[in-house]
Amino acid sequence: QVQLVESGGGSVQAGGSLRLSCAASEYTASTYCMGWFRQSPGSEREAVAGIYIDDGRTYYNDSVTARFTVSQDKAKNILYLQMNSLGPEDTAMYYCALTFSRTCRWTMYTVDTYNNWGQGTQVTVSS
Repeated sequence: QVQLVESGGGSVQAGGSLRLSCAASEYTASTYCMGWFRQSPGSEREAVAGIYIDDGRTYYNDSVTARFTVSQDKAKNILYLQMNSLGPEDTAMYYCALTFSRTCRWTMYTVDTYNNWGQGTQVTVSS
């Protein structure tokens, strides 16, 4: 089991930016997916962004396209989510996830694809 630890959450005003980080414990697989999900009270967990490490393919939820950017520092095993132009609708607990599924490149936007999850980091955006 890979351990994932998120950081970088906080409170910002609308229009502000945050960068989330997800530090992963060591693993040896070269093909895998990592993703960012978010969940607000009373709502289901939804995909925000994902990346297929083998070829760098990315996925973005339509609501964050052009505002959020997912990236990875492979040497440090850290996944990032740069979030710009934040709005109150982005308020949620943000979770990092990882899977070694060989088919994840086609399903990286689904919760069930992932079997390694972090504890989450809270993002609150005020208007």
